[in-house]
Amino acid sequence: MPIEDFNEVPSGLRKQVEEKCEDIGLESAFPKPFCSLEPMDGRPTISRFATELGIGKPSLKISIAGRGKRETIEAAVVERSAPCGSTWYVARKLTGVETKREILYDAIAKAHHSYPCTATMNVDPEAKEPILHIGGYIIREAVENALKHAE
Repeated sequence: MPIEDFNEVPSGLRKQVEEKCEDIGLESAFPKPFCSLEPMDGRPTISRFATELGIGKPSLKISIAGRGKRETIEAAVVERSAPCGSTWYVARKLTGVETKREILYDAIAKAHHSYPCTATMNVDPEAKEPILHIGGYIIREAVENALKHAE
């Protein structure tokens, strides 16, 4: 059960459902936001869902090009997309963007906020910030990880 808005699945209800699922041997996951879903040890069905459908926590492959003292993103290929599809949009917007941290972060944030993320902007009482911001951190981390392994 993806949690895009904490009001839809209050933490007490989530815990009750988790316990009931565990009692009857049913796999469960409550990714907050949905784009935080990853394959999980001991949960083969959920892992298969994320892996075979290629959705969940974003994963990218990036190639870079050097132009003088500037390094730019030549291409970004989506390996696993956020369920809402925003990873594809962000990847497309990264082409030609300089890899300098502040420029890159600005481009990622602008693209992420331009896409209709399904997560709430209301401050989540557990996370102490909007779930939409967590989604933004997740795509930023995916881009950073891809740059570490860039070709």
